[in-house]
Amino acid sequence: MTRPIDLRSDTVTQPTAAMREAMMAAPLGDDVFGTDPSVNALQEKIADLLGFEAALFVPTGTQSNLCAILAHCGRGDEYIVGQQAHCYRWEGGGAAVFGSVQPQPLEHADDGTLPLDRIEAAIKPDDAHFARTRLLALENTLGGRLLPFDYVQAASALAQRKGLQRHLDGARLFNAATAQAALHGHGDVRLEARRIAQCFDSVSVCFSKGLGAPVGSALLGTREFIARAHRIRKMAGGGMRQSGLLAAAAAHALDHHIDRLAEDHALAQRLAHGLAGIAGLEVEAPHTNIVFVDLGGAAQSRSAELLASLQAQGILATGLYRLRFVTHQDIDAAGVDRAVAAIRAFFDPQA
Repeated sequence: MTRPIDLRSDTVTQPTAAMREAMMAAPLGDDVFGTDPSVNALQEKIADLLGFEAALFVPTGTQSNLCAILAHCGRGDEYIVGQQAHCYRWEGGGAAVFGSVQPQPLEHADDGTLPLDRIEAAIKPDDAHFARTRLLALENTLGGRLLPFDYVQAASALAQRKGLQRHLDGARLFNAATAQAALHGHGDVRLEARRIAQCFDSVSVCFSKGLGAPVGSALLGTREFIARAHRIRKMAGGGMRQSGLLAAAAAHALDHHIDRLAEDHALAQRLAHGLAGIAGLEVEAPHTNIVFVDLGGAAQSRSAELLASLQAQGILATGLYRLRFVTHQDIDAAGVDRAVAAIRAFFDPQA
């Protein structure tokens, strides 16, 4: 049976054989007691890599963002965030539900940034009528788009001037760093990841997307901040026991999978180029490993039919009028070409 071409997300990756070996060889302890050596080693590795005092291994990126917001903000506080940001739009309203922390969402500019004047205007005065603005939360990449580094620096500086803490949802931080390194004409992805991360007081990094680990994220910050986040992780049910099995996979990914992210970006470009020119499709040029395709005109009414046709051929994607295709380590050039051919044939069977 042919393996499906799963372009739904980079979360669907399977551990490589080498990663599975690393998991099985991992020394284990009890992380709730703080004695799992593999977890402790991972936390030290990622903190050192990105230039922070400490890190906390958590089961999911959603929990990492939740712990971050609640560690930065108290009841009656608010955080400024984008309308399309994952921690606002796709995480169940957790900060509001569990922490009574109010989001202040802003509309994004076309490039995914939050305009600086809108951020400044959204900061509340010190008045009992208003929630207290405590935090600016950004995401990089956002929908696969790289935030310009000069913007990241400017937004960070604005937040500092206004006395706000700064959190980065860097679920795909290393994809952002890969794209940024390419823009700067060098291959030092780790350097660029550190440069981005150092613009923030806290950073969340996901291991289970492009890095290919089966599960897990890390939250980074000062030791004091991580101590607060650790307490929140416990309340949220994130205290795991022999989680060194999972931490070992994440550590293996940091050692072996960062440099290969450029391959995913190249495959996304191949996919976008292959779909260009199909009548009724508008293909957004990808910055990283995510390709968005907007269906217009007559094609719009056929989106569900298209996805069903692709699925019948073992090709998986998501979306409705805006389709999303994500490349990752389990996708190769042949798979991309097969997907392109299937989509072209759907819209032009005589081609």
